Amino acid sequence: MANVRPDEKVEAWKDPKAQPYVRIEKVTKKFGDFVAVDDVSLNIYKGEIFCLLGASGCGKTTLLRMLAGFEVPTAGHLWIDGVDMTGIPPYERPVNMMFQSYALFPHMTVEQNVSFGLKQDGIPKAELTERVAAMLELVKMSSFAKRKPHQLSGGQRQRVALARSLVKRPKLLLLDEPLGALDKKLREHTQFELVNIQEKLGVTFVVVTHDQEEAMTLASRIGVMNHGGIVQVGTPTDIYEYPTTRFVADFVGSVNMFEGRIVEDEPSYVRIACPEAGAAPIYVDHGVSAPPDSTVWLAVRPEKIHISRDNPGRDENIFRGTVTEIAYLGDVSRYLVRLDTGKILRITQPNITRRGEDRITWDEPVWVYWDASANVVVTQ
Repeated sequence: MANVRPDEKVEAWKDPKAQPYVRIEKVTKKFGDFVAVDDVSLNIYKGEIFCLLGASGCGKTTLLRMLAGFEVPTAGHLWIDGVDMTGIPPYERPVNMMFQSYALFPHMTVEQNVSFGLKQDGIPKAELTERVAAMLELVKMSSFAKRKPHQLSGGQRQRVALARSLVKRPKLLLLDEPLGALDKKLREHTQFELVNIQEKLGVTFVVVTHDQEEAMTLASRIGVMNHGGIVQVGTPTDIYEYPTTRFVADFVGSVNMFEGRIVEDEPSYVRIACPEAGAAPIYVDHGVSAPPDSTVWLAVRPEKIHISRDNPGRDENIFRGTVTEIAYLGDVSRYLVRLDTGKILRITQPNITRRGEDRITWDEPVWVYWDASANVVVTQ
């Protein structure tokens, strides 16, 4: 704290005095003998966009439904804004939920869809009209107020569903795969819109998604789930650059993974023998919390590996290989390089220049190398 400038914002999860807005404590949910959520504890802070990220069946939607009150925990407790939600029905919770299907009423106009929940709550007409108009303005749907859902695009329906969820001013908004029905380009655009809206309103969002890019774009923090449990919680940078397990390294983004053994262990560096890479050990520029001679796994992201026809004259972390595949994606090119050991490396390089005559091509012998700081070592 002493190193933080007065004008810098301290993230709530780093502030020991901050109280979590959502507290999940040792929550388990079983369906018969199947454990969908397994002893999960998690703190989420006010104003966060927190993403639960994982593959289908990992338990993320079940956890979201327990926050909403649609499922009852088999064990454990959930608190929202300091209140224990155990036994409180969904309609009495300070929560709203936005579903992937959007679930708009087809016979109602945009305006009527957004105002429906307020009418159910008996909000006076003048206040209702004002709040609906303000919300439609926020999501840029004012000019579509009289249209019905079938007259809207997928992105427009998504914004109406968001407006309907937010107009009741929930303390917590739960979003289940909110952008899953949109095409890639629209989804990317809507992600930034969603962040801007959340920042303006200050509502705490909990988002369930299986899309890694979506989680990285939206989230202040991400909770990666696997087999019903939370395996790592951190900022997008933490999750991508410093995964704590092989599962997280492999699930979030693309990675090259080597199994190896620590052969030189010093406080400031280690060397790891990885037969898949070659005879020379891989040099890591930091210490590792593992016993000497133990088995570890070394992860290197594709964009951190360099590829060259010419020997760069390095002594560490340099290997010979042959290009077997190339995918040109416009902004980047992806190379598959078979090392002399037979190990296939995935390498991503930016296409900085437009002229491609001198680019490395198929079946070329190449050198591949990376900096010692690019290595991430995990022990499980």
